Amino acid sequence: MSTEQWLGLVTGVLFGFLLQKGRVLRFDKQVGAMLFRDMTIFKFMLSAILVGMVGILILSNLEMIKLSHKPMNVGAVLIGGALFGAGWAIMGFCPGTSLGALGEGRWHAVFAMIGMVGGAALYAEIYPFFKSTVIAWKDFGKIGLPEALGISQWIIVSLFWAGILAMFFWFEKKRL
Repeated sequence: MSTEQWLGLVTGVLFGFLLQKGRVLRFDKQVGAMLFRDMTIFKFMLSAILVGMVGILILSNLEMIKLSHKPMNVGAVLIGGALFGAGWAIMGFCPGTSLGALGEGRWHAVFAMIGMVGGAALYAEIYPFFKSTVIAWKDFGKIGLPEALGISQWIIVSLFWAGILAMFFWFEKKRL
């Protein structure tokens, strides 16, 4: 195995461990998030995003990695987001938590995985239809928020951090 593969394996196992320790693999936490009654999952995800956002930008600024945006396509984002959210709400798992739950021995997560693989296969089959319809709706090209707003990426990171930290304080005040 290459160094990148080993690093991927180690970080994947570490992430799974943190998912389990954070109790975000639990069905009651998943349902609580869907009902906005338990913010454990949102806190976990947003914390990972905050740390990852800074790490990725530092690596990019040091030219250790190169960022490559996917096209910003409104139709694809709206439909993909709705399908992802519906699957999460129905099964109580997203892709990462379903694998983590299976790792804990909760075999019902297999049904979520079958649904994800089936959905991906279905998407691959009907992609030509989507390419000429939904994906053609409005494509803004390969653009990120800094380019769209014309401001420094670090200003966006700072504003995002401030907003998320304010949300965390509000969650704690409301005991969510």
